[in-house]
Amino acid sequence: MEAKLSFSQDSPPISIISAAKVAGVSLSIDPSLAAGSAPVLCFSSGESLRGINPILEYIAQSSPSLHGRDAIESGHVVEWLEYAPTFLLGSEFEVACSFVDGYLMSRTFLVGHGLTIADITVWSNLAGIGQRWESLRKSKKYQNLVRWFNGIDSDYKDTLNEVIAAYVGKRGIGKSPAPNLKEKVNDSKDPSAPEVDLPGAKFGEVCVRFAPEPSGYLHIGHAKAALLNKYFAERYQGRLIVRFDDTNPSKESNEFVENLLKDIETLGIKYDAVTYTSDYFPKLMEMAEKLIKQGKAYVDDTPKEQMRSERMDGVESKCRNNTVEENLSLWKEMINGSERGMQCCVRGKLDMQDPNKSLRDPVYYRCNTDPHHRIGSKYKVYPTYDFACPFVDALEGVTHALRSSEYHDRNAQYYRILQDMGMRRVEIYEFSRLNMVYTLLSKRKLLWFVQNKKVEDWTDPRFPTVQGIVRRGLKVEALIQFILQQGASKNLNLMEWDKLWTINKKIIDPVCARHTAVLKDQRVIFRLTNGPEKSFVRILPRHKKFDGAGKKATTFTNRIWLDYADASAISKGEEVTLMDWGNAIIKEIKMENGVITELIGELHLEGSVKTTKLKVTWLPDIDDLVPLSLVEFDYLISKKKLEEDENFLDNLNPCTRKETLALGDANMRNLLRGEVIQLERKGYYRCDAPFVRSSKPVVLFAIPDGRQQARY
Repeated sequence: MEAKLSFSQDSPPISIISAAKVAGVSLSIDPSLAAGSAPVLCFSSGESLRGINPILEYIAQSSPSLHGRDAIESGHVVEWLEYAPTFLLGSEFEVACSFVDGYLMSRTFLVGHGLTIADITVWSNLAGIGQRWESLRKSKKYQNLVRWFNGIDSDYKDTLNEVIAAYVGKRGIGKSPAPNLKEKVNDSKDPSAPEVDLPGAKFGEVCVRFAPEPSGYLHIGHAKAALLNKYFAERYQGRLIVRFDDTNPSKESNEFVENLLKDIETLGIKYDAVTYTSDYFPKLMEMAEKLIKQGKAYVDDTPKEQMRSERMDGVESKCRNNTVEENLSLWKEMINGSERGMQCCVRGKLDMQDPNKSLRDPVYYRCNTDPHHRIGSKYKVYPTYDFACPFVDALEGVTHALRSSEYHDRNAQYYRILQDMGMRRVEIYEFSRLNMVYTLLSKRKLLWFVQNKKVEDWTDPRFPTVQGIVRRGLKVEALIQFILQQGASKNLNLMEWDKLWTINKKIIDPVCARHTAVLKDQRVIFRLTNGPEKSFVRILPRHKKFDGAGKKATTFTNRIWLDYADASAISKGEEVTLMDWGNAIIKEIKMENGVITELIGELHLEGSVKTTKLKVTWLPDIDDLVPLSLVEFDYLISKKKLEEDENFLDNLNPCTRKETLALGDANMRNLLRGEVIQLERKGYYRCDAPFVRSSKPVVLFAIPDGRQQARY
């Protein structure tokens, strides 16, 4: 069928053009698409394919050997197509070279015993890099990779070099988009739209799932996964399942289930169903027994540490060749939770020599006698995530499983387990995990802070949980914007909190009410000699540019409070502006032992506010002022990024909460819990505890505004 390949001139799809040349598929070339566009293959029939991988798979079908000799090889080919863009990620380039070099130690081709589309794609991506790859190619650093590359280069020299000569300069083709991925459309009118595609997705048929473990509250990293699943379900008018991966009763509880559902609702995520992996425990046990009977799984009583060591070294367990009868007998002991059974686990019989260690006979089932939060003590055996996840995905009709790139090495395991189970294929789509500076996202580590009373609970404003950051003053709209601006990028980034708080400020500043406060222990009386003998009240807007913020009553008296910092910045004879009132002239500054005790001056309301250097906030000296507690927070850890071998306990921040007592205007008696305000010249705050009585201060949490502030 006649076909036209359209692409962006700055990102020619070298792998597609090379594959077409090798397979003998005729393509007309049209390099006219906009920058950042994914390639499109248009047929004379009017149909089209969009994205690198779908087009590569189409080309491979025209020459069957390019797609592998059987279903297993075809599956491995698809895995390599998904991995190939890693070479184009810059910082990941040498990591990818090292991985593939080790993989090719005893192989001539990436898949099977002949050239496939996987080889062409990886070869093309390397060649497309240009100078950087050519320098490595001349070195002795990755000998297996270079041997493989040179072999293909030699066998298909004329065909492939024609493509490279036409499309690759000395510096290479630059950053190509990953398959089916436009990380961000720079000229998009909506910068929050990730604009990405799912491989092989069909409109109206997509089903995705968000599958948190109920062992903690939803944090900002989970929020990214949840929102991306929401995005794809809506984009393809498909289904979204929320599934609780409740396979470890020792860590899970109904409290976590309820709060995860609350957080999902907070994020505005509409789902089609809520399910639990525990709903499928009977079927999972049947599948485990079936695999044991088929010789695809076995029961192992090797001690945990020894098993870990053997897996690392590629040493087969002494139990690997047990008879089916022996395995079934031990499986029954596990189900009963007997002393013998508690020593055992079920492992998949995959490949103990595979360079990918996740395929070295992973654990499928283990014993646990702790009661389950939903089903009590009915079971003594529980499936691992690695075993349950692909099974339930396939059973529930999931078409695309979104997983963070930290699971990349386990993708091959996921597909292999599905294959051994005889279940349909579920496409994995990777995105990068969201990592934040000075932040721990491990639920195990966050639990340590809760259990050791370093924080109040999972909703503490120092926590990266959704409830924690919302309690600190973040608007959900800001969180959604921030996450969707990252898109489904596979680049690993360490994100700054400042960017998130800057987005938040743009949302709250136009609408939040303005109030005034002075620090309780750092204030000075300013006596106005010509001030009103009798106090009076004016009704002023709480926000000068937003009527929806309402009104406030401001009292004017001849004795007012100033912050000590403002008083110390004023000189005798200076004219200053009292905000929302007018100008005043300082006539006298009283001091005791070098400390200012009182200012005396007079109003000069006809003076111009344009001529004064200082514009100060103030409060009337009246009994109705509201006691405040202004609370600032700092990061829980003192290091921007912890390395894998670093213990977070060695990097705890000794001071993460600072409380300052203040007095606020009388209108602050009416603040509601959760209300966001701006204290004039002090910053933004969220009301965490509203007014109850004068002896108990209103608690206000400081909201970062995105500007780097001095750490206390």
